[in-house]
Amino acid sequence: MFQRFRRTRLNSHLRALVRETNVSVNDFIYPLFVRTGEGIKTEVASMPGVFQMSIDEVLKECDELKKLGLYSIILFGIPDVKDSIGSDSLCEHGIIAKAIRAVKEKHPDMFVVTDLCFCEYTDHGHCGIIDEENETVNNDATLEISGQQAVIHAKAGADMIAPSGMMDGIIETLRDALDAAGYENLPIMSYSTKFASGYYGPFRDVAESVPSFGDRATYQMDPANRKEAINESISDELQGADILMVKPALAYLDIVREIKDNTSLPMAVYNVSGEYAMLKMAGAQDLIDYDRVLMETMMSFKRAGADIIISYHAKEVAQMLQK
Repeated sequence: MFQRFRRTRLNSHLRALVRETNVSVNDFIYPLFVRTGEGIKTEVASMPGVFQMSIDEVLKECDELKKLGLYSIILFGIPDVKDSIGSDSLCEHGIIAKAIRAVKEKHPDMFVVTDLCFCEYTDHGHCGIIDEENETVNNDATLEISGQQAVIHAKAGADMIAPSGMMDGIIETLRDALDAAGYENLPIMSYSTKFASGYYGPFRDVAESVPSFGDRATYQMDPANRKEAINESISDELQGADILMVKPALAYLDIVREIKDNTSLPMAVYNVSGEYAMLKMAGAQDLIDYDRVLMETMMSFKRAGADIIISYHAKEVAQMLQK
């Protein structure tokens, strides 16, 4: 005999009490793109509401973020001069080191994550030193300078390093370099499963990092490979990563859930530029209920297992949560 079940109609208060998944302002890291100069705040055409900023404007932006309850940022540097090895990122007076020091001096309560890569700093737009013969990134040569870059970020005051270049062995290399320099407790958030995705287009506009030849498929994940994706994250955990990440987020929530079920580490997702731009454009054309779809999207990341969401939507979400 079957027992009959009745779906309970919950009022809004009870619905909140029994909700399985919640989105909080504390879940978010907000990306900021910093360049040299003063008084610069240039909106990116492909990403409405996202700007390239000079350091003084970044400091003002931090004031606004804190009013919304957002205290975590990830910094990307855009130098004036780029070369074949990304020398600006290897200099204690480069744009990223200056930005870290300025933010930590003016806003010591901000949690500053730094993107560690070379694509924004190289004239060829790839994520490391190029092997000219094969026209791809030389993994081992890039590892050597990655350790140098990590120590510069640490000395400037970074609270966490996030290497996005996807070189084999990058986590172990950075952990060794940081430990040797006395930064044993500085955490590493690994871009552990980063796919060779078509969703990155607008980011390359704001970071001015479009590859001058080829693509990054030789050192990023094939979107078709589920098992390899999981193995990449587990490998980074074994190398000493403190947080794992899946990038992009929206098309790869199955991967997020599988990794979450196979690790005890916190999980991050990067809600990337293409995902952001599509939602903004659909909202601007009144094709969707923008606020509702935005919150539904954020909820999907949390439900899949994300503990941290890196998103250009973070300010909008914080404003909605305040209401």
